[in-house]
Amino acid sequence: MAWRTLIIIAVAVATRLVTVGNPILYTDEEFYFAAGRAMTNGALPFVDLWDRKPIGLFLIYAVPAALPGAWGIWLYQAMALASAAATALIITRLADAAGWARGSMLSAVAYLAWITVAGGQGGQSPVFYNLAMAFAALLIVDRGSATMRRGAMAMLLVGVAIQIKYTAALEGVVFGLWLMFGDWVKGRKIGRVIGRGIMLAGIALLPTIGAMAAYAWVGEFPAFVFANFESIFARNGDPRHEQLANLAKATAILLPLLAMAAGARGVATERVTGARSFLTGWLLAALLAFAMLPPWTDHYTLPVMLPAAVMAAGWLSRPRGRGIGIALIAIAALAGQASLVIDRQRRGTPAQFAALVRAIGRGPGCLYVYSSSSMLYPATGRCAVSRYVFPSHLTRDRETGAIGVDQMAELRRIFAKAPAVVVMGPPYAGERTDIRAAARAIVAREYRVAARMPLGRKRIDVYRRRVLAPDDGAITRFD
Repeated sequence: MAWRTLIIIAVAVATRLVTVGNPILYTDEEFYFAAGRAMTNGALPFVDLWDRKPIGLFLIYAVPAALPGAWGIWLYQAMALASAAATALIITRLADAAGWARGSMLSAVAYLAWITVAGGQGGQSPVFYNLAMAFAALLIVDRGSATMRRGAMAMLLVGVAIQIKYTAALEGVVFGLWLMFGDWVKGRKIGRVIGRGIMLAGIALLPTIGAMAAYAWVGEFPAFVFANFESIFARNGDPRHEQLANLAKATAILLPLLAMAAGARGVATERVTGARSFLTGWLLAALLAFAMLPPWTDHYTLPVMLPAAVMAAGWLSRPRGRGIGIALIAIAALAGQASLVIDRQRRGTPAQFAALVRAIGRGPGCLYVYSSSSMLYPATGRCAVSRYVFPSHLTRDRETGAIGVDQMAELRRIFAKAPAVVVMGPPYAGERTDIRAAARAIVAREYRVAARMPLGRKRIDVYRRRVLAPDDGAITRFD
């Protein structure tokens, strides 16, 4: 209905208004944008620009990153806003299908409020792939039962979600099993049910198989496999106390929403009972996927919020639950807005970032961001002398032995390329102290301090090389 759409758009805009146009919302999406800009200049992810996220995520960011100046920032944030709003609209449809129409609108508002508490105020990957998963779920539960065609479409959407974030695969398994169960209930022979399950799994894997085939075609299949699959298992764990602190925070964020989801029960028709059983299985799969992925940082909760918000509609449909639910949603909305304001002061304002960009300048020579924002590459247009553009890949203890090169050797190779400008932030938890000591020794010998700029609660040092080397060491361009 039109009124639903208008309300959801208004809430989506209101919950993100504080962040609009800010280029430094979150380190992850700053890197995704930088990767997208590099792709427009011919860089190939996993080869010329290293990370372990699926290619689909970088393809999304390549679209806005192709625009000049701040236009790309505005476009990627508009895309994220549209994705969040569309997901919320589908939440109302899913809640309707489960017999919770009275609480459907509030459950959509709850989703938009809760994601801002957990880093979903911008373009984190779940903001995009939650839309694909929500649409897939709607194809399965809407109008009672899924036809063969609708089931195939649902699993193709799951495949798209997997190529934005691989953790969607576990939820996709539940989607596929539910479709197989539906076939079995209809009395189809077990051989046919298994055959359909194999077909559905193949459809879900099509986008990933396509990505593999593309990299095999250009002779970079080993690079794709290592970055996408092997490197994640080579990564070291964070200290136990940090992981437990993250888990405690994530639990506090999710608990009120999960409590409302747990209250979704009551007498229902057979069709509605089936939809509710499917949603319960989906939520359990999302929780399992979260549990399997330490270090449990706050944005890891975003996929759980989607099925939890749908099921919260059951509690919000009840007269007694509605008042409590509205109060919880209001608290989440206020907490989300407060966190956005705090993050803006902690991470830095757009004005501070612009001043830092001016201090670095646009050339000549390449840039090495030892620690700070990857967004500095596209913002300055300077080239990079390493394919490891996300700073902590080379400096964090967790990544030792997990990125395909020796971190210290790559650091020395970077400085051998004589980048014109080096940017260094203060030490951080989990940083390799030997890497920082080596970098500081080289900087002290070959560079001079050009500026010390505030960026949120940090001071960022900008160093210029004492003798400017010719610009022949570029690996990736962002101009």
